[in-house]
Amino acid sequence: MDMHPTDLIAPSKTLEVDALAKKLISEGKDVVNLTAGEPDFPTPKPIVEKAIEALEMGYTKYTDSNGLPALREAISKYLKAKKGIEFSADEIVVSNGGKQSLFNAFASILDSGDEVILFAPLWVSYPAQIILSRGQPVIVKTKFENGFMPTKDELLIAVTENTKAIVVNSPNNPSGGIYDYDTLKMIAQIANERGIFVITDEVYDDLVYEGTHKSMYGLVREELLIYINAFSKSHSMTGWRVGYAATKNKDVKKKMSKIQSHVASNVNTIAQYAAIAACETDNTYMVEEFKKRRQFIIEKAREYGLDFLEPKGAFYLFFKVGDNDEEFCKRLLAEKLVAAVPGSAFEMPGFVRISFANSLNILEEGMSRIKEFMDSLKNGSKS
Repeated sequence: MDMHPTDLIAPSKTLEVDALAKKLISEGKDVVNLTAGEPDFPTPKPIVEKAIEALEMGYTKYTDSNGLPALREAISKYLKAKKGIEFSADEIVVSNGGKQSLFNAFASILDSGDEVILFAPLWVSYPAQIILSRGQPVIVKTKFENGFMPTKDELLIAVTENTKAIVVNSPNNPSGGIYDYDTLKMIAQIANERGIFVITDEVYDDLVYEGTHKSMYGLVREELLIYINAFSKSHSMTGWRVGYAATKNKDVKKKMSKIQSHVASNVNTIAQYAAIAACETDNTYMVEEFKKRRQFIIEKAREYGLDFLEPKGAFYLFFKVGDNDEEFCKRLLAEKLVAAVPGSAFEMPGFVRISFANSLNILEEGMSRIKEFMDSLKNGSKS
C-alpha cells in the first residue's frame, strides 16, 4: 500500500518544543522559553488601530482571494520604496503568513518526483511542504567553517535533471547568517543557466544588524523567481497571519491564486486592513532593541566559551553542543528549565538554537542557566 505524504512528515519541532515550554509555564514552572520564533513586542499601535477601524466599519466580508487590492497595492509600493523590489499589485498573492505562501509556491511548480534543493541548516517546514506538494527535498549540508553558506561544488553535486527549484533563506533561520553577494550570484547563475526556479524566503530581511542584506530579486531571471515575505517578524504580527508571494511568472501566479482560492478563500479581512497600516509603520525601534539583545547574547556566548557564528540577521543564536543535541535540549529543560530547539530540527545535528526575541532580563537568566548546565556537563565528564 502506498504511503500518504503525511506519513512521511513529522509535526513542526519548533512548535512542539514551544508548546511543551508553554505547558510547563502554565503548570507554574519557572521556565525560560528561548524557542520563540516571534518578536516579543506588541503589534504596533497604528496597525491595531487600523484593525479596530476595519471592524467598526463592518469590513468583515470575503475579499479577493489574492488579497485586498488596496493591500496588494500597498505591498507593491512598500517593496519598491523600502527594498528597491518591483512587483505590481497583480503579481502579488496574499496568504495566511509566509508559511502558506511557501506552500502555494511549492504546490504550484512541483510535479511528482521533482526535486527541491535546500541548504541546511534550514527552516523546519521546507521539507514537509515539499513532500506534501509531491516533491522530493534534496538537502545540502553547508559547513559551519564557511558561515553555513553553500559552495558552488556543493550545489552542483546536488543538481540533477529532476531539480525544479532551489530555496534561499537569507537572513537565515536558524543560523542568523546572511548570504554574501558572491554566493547569491553563484546560485542565481546556476539557476538561470539550467532553468531552475528560485524561491527566495526573505521574511527576516528587515532584521539585519551587520552588513547589508541583498535580495535574490534582480539576480535571477524574472520568470524563475518566486519572492516570499511577510509582516510576522518585521512588524510583530505573527498571529495575524499575513504573508505574500510575488512573481512575474504569470502561469505560476495564476496557479498560486487558484490554490489560495480553494484552500483558504482569503486571509482574515481584518488582518488584511491591519497589514495596509503595517506597510506605513516604522519598525526601526524593534531593530534597535534587537541589536542590543544581540550584542548582549554574543558577549555572554563568548564569555561562556560557546562555539558559534555571530548572527548578522534574524533573532537567533545557533551554537555547537556536541553530538547529541536532542539529549542536550531535553536535559536543559528537565534540569534547568530552559527551553531551546535542537539543531537536528533544522537538519543540522550537533547545534542548538536559542532566540533573543526576549527581554534582556529573560535572556540574562536563560544564559546564566545555560552556563550552569554546561558547567555541570563538563564537571560530569571529568568525574
